[in-house]
Amino acid sequence: MKILVIRFSSMGDIIYTTPVVRCLKKQLPCAEVHFITKPAFKYIYDNNPYLDKLLLLKPKLSDTIADIKAEGYDHIIDLHNNLRTTIIKLRTRIPSSTYNKQTILKWLSLKLRKNLVPPVHLVDRYLQTVKFLGVANDGAPIDYYIKKEYQLADLLPATHQNSYTAFVIGATHFTKRMPNQKIISICKDITGQVVLLGGDDVKANGDEIALSLGEKVYNACGKTTLDESVFLVSQAKSIAGFDTGLTHIAEAFDRPIVSIWGGTVPDLLGVQPYMVKQSLVAGIDLDCRPCSKFGLEKCPLGHFKCMWDIPEKPITDFINS
Repeated sequence: MKILVIRFSSMGDIIYTTPVVRCLKKQLPCAEVHFITKPAFKYIYDNNPYLDKLLLLKPKLSDTIADIKAEGYDHIIDLHNNLRTTIIKLRTRIPSSTYNKQTILKWLSLKLRKNLVPPVHLVDRYLQTVKFLGVANDGAPIDYYIKKEYQLADLLPATHQNSYTAFVIGATHFTKRMPNQKIISICKDITGQVVLLGGDDVKANGDEIALSLGEKVYNACGKTTLDESVFLVSQAKSIAGFDTGLTHIAEAFDRPIVSIWGGTVPDLLGVQPYMVKQSLVAGIDLDCRPCSKFGLEKCPLGHFKCMWDIPEKPITDFINS
C-alpha cells in the first residue's frame, strides 16, 4: 500500500500532522508513506524516520499532479482541504480521505463569539481521516527531529547554559504577540535566567526587553537558526510562548509549557498543547475575543485588552514551580 499525506502549510499545522504519519507507518508497517508540502516547510520532516519520501509542491500545480500520478498511490490523505488539494484529487482520481475543516462552525464561532467547535485537538481531527484504515491515535507527542548535535556553549553565554526559561516572543501577527512591557513584567518575576527566541522581525523587541532586565535575559532573536532555536527549547527547564510555530514544535520535547493567547483562541483551532504532561493555557474571556482565526495586524478596538489584561501571576507561578 502506498499513501500520500498532503499538508502545504503552515508551520504549526504541519507539525501536528507528524502523529498521523507516525501512526500510519507504525500501524501499517508494510505501507509506504509519503508526504507533500511547500518547500519552505520541508525542514519539519527532515530526518523523520516514519516517512519514506518527502515531495515538494512545485510552482505549477500541473507539475505536482504529474509527480503524484507517477508515484501510483493507493490513497491520498488530504489534511489541507483547499482548492489545490481538491484539484489534485479530481485530476489524479486517487481514492482519498479529507480532513473536515468545520469551516462554517469556525466562521459562526468567530462571528457569534461562541465556541461552537467541538473541543477536539487538531491531531485527533487529522486522525479521523485515517480511521478507515484501522489507524488510531497512539497517544504519543508530536515529532520533531533536530538536524545537528548542538552545544549550549556555542549558542548561549555562560550565564545561561545551566538552567533557563525559553520565552518565544515572535508570532506572525501583532494580535498574537504580547507587548514588550508586559513581557518585561513577567520576566522580572521568573526565577532564574531567561532566553528570548524569535526571528529577525522581533530582534528589536528582544533588545528592548533585554536592556530593561540586564544579564537576567539573553536575546537570541535573530541570532539562531530555527533548528538551533528548537534545540534551545528542547534544553529549557520551561517554555513560554504565543500562538506560533516554535511554541508548538516545543511540545515535541515534553517540557512544561505556558501557551499564551491574545486575539486568537486555541479551542477554535484545536491547537492547545498536545500530549504535554505540564501545560498552562493563558488567556482571558472578553466579549471581543476571538477577533480573528489566525491573527490581525492591530487590535480592531484599539485597546488590546486580550494581552494587556492577562494575569501574570499564574504564568510566573507555573514557570517557577
